[in-house]
Amino acid sequence: MARPARSAASPAEPAADPVGAGDPFEVPLNRSFSYRFHHLGKLSDPVSHQAYQEEAGLSLSDGRCLTTIGTFEPLSVKDLARLSNLNKSQASRAAQALVDRGLVLKQGSEADGRGVVLMLSPEGRARWQAANQLVVRRNREIFGCLSPRELAQLGKLLDRLVAHNERC
Repeated sequence: MARPARSAASPAEPAADPVGAGDPFEVPLNRSFSYRFHHLGKLSDPVSHQAYQEEAGLSLSDGRCLTTIGTFEPLSVKDLARLSNLNKSQASRAAQALVDRGLVLKQGSEADGRGVVLMLSPEGRARWQAANQLVVRRNREIFGCLSPRELAQLGKLLDRLVAHNERC
């Protein structure tokens, strides 16, 4: 059986969107949403990692955990993992690294005798403020090609996608 002819578009040059085509999800791999979301992450993560290293002296996962703790404190390691999009062992290691550096305080949980609660230390709070400015700058760099209206629309669409997939 003969293979279908390959598109002339290279992986770096996606094929045109099939506007008006039958099923909007039947597209070449490089036009699928999951592929493009993953690709965007692969493009942005190294730059974010370098920025966290240079500007905050933190790895990308430690920086994400610091900003998550500062935004949602007090929280458990389990909540930290969920809110920072890391698995529990990554979140636990990052939290301990931040505790060891004096940026995060770890206390026993009153609600769960075996659990811990994470909060920023005074030094962690200063670093958190700097890291938040880095997040704002990176958002501007990544999404700066969009208008304010497009950003609002994208935000609503992403909220809808997250809610839909949390139910799945």
